[in-house]
Amino acid sequence: MIVGIPAEIKDNENRIAMVPGGVHELVERGHTVLVQHGGGLGSGFSDDDYRAAGAEIVAAAPDIFKRANMIIKVKEPQEAEYRMMRGDQLVFTYFHFAADETLTRGCMESGATCIAYETIEDANGHLPLLTPMSEVAGRMAVQVGAHFLQNPEGGRGVLLSGVPGVPASVVVIVGAGVVGTQACWMAAGLGARVTILDIDLDRLRYLDDIMPANVTTLASNPHNIRAACARADLLVGAVLIEGAKAPTLVPRTYLADMKDGSVIVDVAVDQGGCVETSKPTTHSSPTYVVDGVLHYCVANMPGAVPRTSTYALTNATLPYAIRLADGGLDVVRGEPGFATGINVSAGKITHKAVAAAFGLDYTPVKDVLGGS
Repeated sequence: MIVGIPAEIKDNENRIAMVPGGVHELVERGHTVLVQHGGGLGSGFSDDDYRAAGAEIVAAAPDIFKRANMIIKVKEPQEAEYRMMRGDQLVFTYFHFAADETLTRGCMESGATCIAYETIEDANGHLPLLTPMSEVAGRMAVQVGAHFLQNPEGGRGVLLSGVPGVPASVVVIVGAGVVGTQACWMAAGLGARVTILDIDLDRLRYLDDIMPANVTTLASNPHNIRAACARADLLVGAVLIEGAKAPTLVPRTYLADMKDGSVIVDVAVDQGGCVETSKPTTHSSPTYVVDGVLHYCVANMPGAVPRTSTYALTNATLPYAIRLADGGLDVVRGEPGFATGINVSAGKITHKAVAAAFGLDYTPVKDVLGGS
């Protein structure tokens, strides 16, 4: 198979879909790998690194899209990219379709089979290809939140840890999945007073057992969320519903109770956001203020730490990429967990949550691809 790895073109997206070691494994299995010139520089990999791994360096993205049977990316295709996709092509990347109807319709029009990292499930129903970037984003959420709480950045001028004689700041985390748990560890480690909310009481019991004493677990409901928002110096949105638009758990009315200069980091923004006032921002223009509250809603947070992120992403995606390159869609047909990754194929939406997000028709994967 010819595998194409284009350079990412989303704002300040410096990751690349595969490290040279991953390219080497594909080449060793007899596949041709095309890597766009300069695509790895943001992650610290030169064209020579990829050549040494056996890749062919290609000058421009159109040549990669034209030649490749499978495109492997990091972020969802931008308009210029999905217009180059074609019906006999596999595209393997993060899509987050439910947050973007234009992207969804554009990929439908291409006819390509779009396999989303974020909806592939393992045997336990977990999301193995979403996990590594969720770990990065969760940890980053506290890091960037602490930065923007500084007065020169527009924040209220507080230190997460406090100092002797001055209380620590309050960090509130809505959602106790991978993002929320990683954010909780970071905030607790910095000495903040942390409250983490979730609807899953078993998950809260688990976190109550493993987290340090400066972490409080709280059942998630509108009353508790609103009260927690009022106390928060930093609010982290960490909610995920697989493949679907994130629910709005923090309506704008709650912002009236929040402190001026407090900060919201909505990690769920790539699925539409769990805060009503969230809208996607970029690394070049990351924040805006609504009702006195600073919002950080960068939809590709891990792109700011591309070397760490590219290694972590390749660790997770490479086994799936190898199997797709070796067997094509035949490997997907026989595995329900792999098949859940197909969100769009042959002009049809094949994921229920994506179809529901836009009121469009849903077609089961098996009806598009055949097989059981």
